[in-house]
Amino acid sequence: MKILIVEDEVKTADYLYKGLTEQGCAVDIAHNGLDGQHLAMQHDYDVIVLDVMLPGLDGFSVLRSLRTLKQTPVIMLTARDGVEDRVKGLHEGADDYLVKPFSFLELLARLQALNRRGRSQEPMQLAIADLQIDLLRRKAFRGGSGGSGGGGVRIDLTAKEFALLAVLARRKGEILSKTAIAELVWDMNFDSNTNVVEVAIKRLRDKIDVPFAATSPKLLHTIRGMGYVMELRDQDGGTLP
Repeated sequence: MKILIVEDEVKTADYLYKGLTEQGCAVDIAHNGLDGQHLAMQHDYDVIVLDVMLPGLDGFSVLRSLRTLKQTPVIMLTARDGVEDRVKGLHEGADDYLVKPFSFLELLARLQALNRRGRSQEPMQLAIADLQIDLLRRKAFRGGSGGSGGGGVRIDLTAKEFALLAVLARRKGEILSKTAIAELVWDMNFDSNTNVVEVAIKRLRDKIDVPFAATSPKLLHTIRGMGYVMELRDQDGGTLP
């Protein structure tokens, strides 16, 4: 899940960043309304957490501007708990409203609910050959019967490894460049000159392909000079459904 946090309180923003990245989310932060508006317009996010009281441009104005171009789900996060403020935010196009102080677990649950709503047409269970991925419960298995029949060996993945797997699986058959993967899995401060993506790909391959090489086909492929793709291939290298 890729999230934008627009919050001028540095302590709160850092707290959310730490908690959400530990959940495997890619998180960008803006500390004022103008920067938040720019990021929201220039990038695609699954959910935006938007404070109301912001320097430069208030949250209602950012939301109003955003709704002229995008329908990204937005949670208004604010210390203002008056009914009028909540009603105004919802009228401007907010999808949810959470008053400070808040529970991080409640915020996380609301973010996940909005993300599922935004992906309502997307299946929560994915299968590629005998690799089974449960996007809702964030679990992956391999070596079973394939499809939704279940079974197989549970694959132990970190939050970031699962996020990477989900991105590749959702785009099965599509070659994703290192830059595209970084944009979808990491945040805007990602240093493209590092080998973080390559290292993460190797670790994921070591977990989903290498241990099952004797009985299952390789699924994660490197396309030289282009990027990476997850797909099932025949013995001649042709792509299978």
